[in-house]
Amino acid sequence: MSINVVLFEPEIPQNTGNIARTCGLTGSRLHLIKPLGFSVKDKYLKRAGLDYWDLVDINYYDDFDDFRKVIKGKQVFISSTKEKSRFYTDVQYTDGCYIIFGKETAGLPDYIHKEFINSRIKIPMIDNVHARSLNLANSVNIVMYEALRQLDFPRMI
Repeated sequence: MSINVVLFEPEIPQNTGNIARTCGLTGSRLHLIKPLGFSVKDKYLKRAGLDYWDLVDINYYDDFDDFRKVIKGKQVFISSTKEKSRFYTDVQYTDGCYIIFGKETAGLPDYIHKEFINSRIKIPMIDNVHARSLNLANSVNIVMYEALRQLDFPRMI
């Protein structure tokens, strides 16, 4: 198995394309929760993923309720700037875990935060009102590689 990267209503095709490429090259699964802010036929999405699309195990969900059925009983983390103290390096990732990332402009909605309040993780940043968040693709890569490192980089050379 490996890591499951989940994008909640992603809006920017280049971010999703870059994340898909990383998933393909690490053997991680990508889950996209609709609505998407772009067409999956978008030229920017395809360009960002280059010729790696055949390596990506990608799953689509109509909404979070549809996706929720998949994660029942599984280890789930949500990456959030709203988390106060638990860094992404403070948790133990397991093979097959799910890491959920919010949309670029709004993050994750309150109902997801409430459901997974004890599973929130964050990437540390400077304390500055203008430092709101990292780019989504960068955030996914930071957290994903920590999870893969903890799992001793499965199937990777």
